[in-house]
Parts: sequence; structure tokens; C-alpha cells
Amino acid sequence: MPATFKGGLHIEDFKDFTNKLPIKKLSDCGQHIFPLQQHIGAPLEAVVKVGDYVKVGQKIADSSAFVCAPLHSSVSGTVTDIKPFIHPSGAVVTSIAIENDFLYNISESVIPKGDPTNYTPEQIIAIIRDAGIVGLGGAGFPTHVKLSPPPDKKITHVIVNGAECEPYLTSDHRRMLESPDMILYGLKIAMRVLGLSNGYIGIETNKADAIKTMTAAADAYKGVKIIPLKTKYPQGAEKQLIKAITKRSVPSKGLPADVGVIVLNIDTVTAIANVFKTGMPLTSRIVTVSGDCVKEPGNFEVPLGVPFRHIFENAGGFMKEPRKIIMGGPMMGIAQFSLDAPSIKTTSALLALSDVGKTYDDISPCIRCGKCVNSCPMHLMPLYLNKAVSEGDLETAEKYNILDCIECGICSYLCPGRQNPLQHIRVAKQQIIEKSRKS
Repeated sequence: MPATFKGGLHIEDFKDFTNKLPIKKLSDCGQHIFPLQQHIGAPLEAVVKVGDYVKVGQKIADSSAFVCAPLHSSVSGTVTDIKPFIHPSGAVVTSIAIENDFLYNISESVIPKGDPTNYTPEQIIAIIRDAGIVGLGGAGFPTHVKLSPPPDKKITHVIVNGAECEPYLTSDHRRMLESPDMILYGLKIAMRVLGLSNGYIGIETNKADAIKTMTAAADAYKGVKIIPLKTKYPQGAEKQLIKAITKRSVPSKGLPADVGVIVLNIDTVTAIANVFKTGMPLTSRIVTVSGDCVKEPGNFEVPLGVPFRHIFENAGGFMKEPRKIIMGGPMMGIAQFSLDAPSIKTTSALLALSDVGKTYDDISPCIRCGKCVNSCPMHLMPLYLNKAVSEGDLETAEKYNILDCIECGICSYLCPGRQNPLQHIRVAKQQIIEKSRKS
């Protein structure tokens, strides 16, 4: 039986648009925009100035904060602006604009690191940090921080997340089919850092070809095990993946390291392997471009800083007017209002959809059907959280463990009353976190 967790549900996945299509290179783009806020953690500061000439792989922004990762240019060219630009989050963020000279001159700092066994764990972590590698499946938590757990946390498992449970997304699937050895090489490096002899890769059973490919490739990598997972959303959420593979439950308000586990993304370990083999820091990622409005859906290797408009043009443009454009998956992604926003490290997908299903224009009262409770993967009470937040009662929301919500969106997806608990919960979580910081 495939491994799984309690809760969740099976959602139509719409992966047939792109799961059989090989990864393609994106065409050249003129101006690249690099927001100084790329992922969770401290914002960066530019280390270049207007008029500077930069090369591919050159560091252009950094911070002295621990929870951050530097930013590198994906093109060679001239810095034309450092000013506020639109960000995929909807905010306006200070960004670096670089005009591509189309020469793609490589920075002298890009040097293959060679055999990872020649380095200590601390040196490997420093290499990963300097390469700007972050989690490429979610909020983009800096990988060097994740691989540096507190001394009192004994890590026993490292898991690579190949579930890719969000509808439409197939970038990890294609990566597993096309670059299995890079994934396994990156996992072995992570195992060396953590001092582990065993590593695990969890893959949902709707990717049978990936399970077969990765299992065959893993024969050459001692200690690596491929774990088939039940196809169910949100099987790829960190806490649910840990429960499925290790049977351990991350405590309320806890982290995976609290139960001895580190979880990494498929593209993240590939980036780790790439910096050792080629020396190139994180300057691009695989993006799924899909949806019923896209003429030629596909998976593209997208350099950082490319406007969404250019990415959609590479997919043939729109065959009909989209009603909604989303960065990420339809369950947890961020709706976009401008195609001028640039690709960042956490741009896993771009979806253009004509049918967005139910709307929240005609909301009915909660009928206490219990669907949100039965399917919540965190075993919360979304209907009570929604009521408390709607009434401004954050104290009760905290009592019902609102901060444990992983924002998977199942409660809003299932609600027959067209309620939107997820949106209320997201806002309330931010209010509670801000209040905690101030106190």
C-alpha cells in the first residue's frame, strides 16, 4: 500500500496538459527584473549599482541576516535601474533591472566545486548559502538554514519531496524523468551534511514512470529509498509527507526538525548538485505553464527575472481571455493582476484559467456540513476558525490552533456555502504573527 496520511482529498489534477512534455529552454528576453524580496526571510540589499556591468552567476544582492540567501544574475548586461517594481505578491518591491546583452558571459566566480567528500559539512552549507539556494517548492526557505538545525535536534531522516500534489504542476515530475542522477547526487550531498546513511524520495503513484525511473537510478546510490505515496492532496505538504513516510507527527507550532526530519524539494537538491558539478548558483528554475487558456502548455527552464508576459509568449500566448492568472498551483498559488511581474525563485508555475469554478460573490451561511473538518489535513476546525476570525476574535482563533494551518485551501475548495475560510485564516495568521513580533 502506498504511504499516506489521514485527511486530505483527491482532486482532479489536470496534469495531462504537460506531464508528457519535456522541459524546454525559454527564448531570450531583453530586460530582466530581480526583486530584492525573493522568498521567505530578510530582504536583500543590492551589491551592484546603476551602470555596472554584470555577468551570469554574479552576485547582485545579499544580506548579513541568517535567514536569507543571496541573489545572482541570470544574464550578462548592464544594471539600468534599482527602483520599485511590481512583485508577484502584488506589492511593489525594490528591484534590480538588468538589460540583457545576449552574450551570456559567465562570471569568473562560477567554478565547479568538485567532489563533495572533499568538504566538511560546514563548508558544504557555506557553498549552498553562497549559491543562493532556497526551497523551490513552497515559500522558499533558505536551504542552508534548513540544513543547519539546532544542536539539540537529532536529525534521522532527510526526505526529498517528489509528491507534487498541486493540480496542473508537473515540473518536478519532468525533472525526475529527465535528471534522476542530479536529484540523487544532490540528495547524497544533503545526507553528507546531516551525517545520514539513508535518504528517502517520496513520489505519488500518479507518476508511475517517475517512480520507475528514480528506482532504477537509485540502485547506484547506496542508502537511497524511493517511497510510493498515495495520490491525494496535500500529500506534498511537509508535515503530511513526514507523517506518511516516518509515521511521526510534527507537534503543534513545531518544525520538522523537532521530529528529526529535514524535507527538501526535487528542484532544490538538483540545484545543490548543479553548483558542485558546474559552479553555477541558482539563476533559473523549472516552471510549469498551463491552463485551458494557454495555446501550448509546457515546462520551461526559466531564468530569474523574466516577466510573466514573456513566459506566456513562449507557450504560444492565450487562445482565449483568461479569467484568472495564478503563480503557483490553483490551491495555494497567488492570483496575478499584472503580466509585468517577474519570475522569482518561488515561481513554480503560471496558470491561465478561464473557469475558476465557484466565486465568493454570493456567500451562504455555514451549514455545519463538516466537510472542511473531515478533510483538513491538520485536523483543525476550519468552520470555527472562520467564525472566530470573521468576528475579530483572534484569541479564540489561537485557541483553535490557527497557526497550525498550512493554508492548503481544502476548506474553501469544499465549502458548499461558498465561504472562504482560507482567506480569513491567512489574514488572521498575519495579524497574530505581527502582534507577537511587536510584543
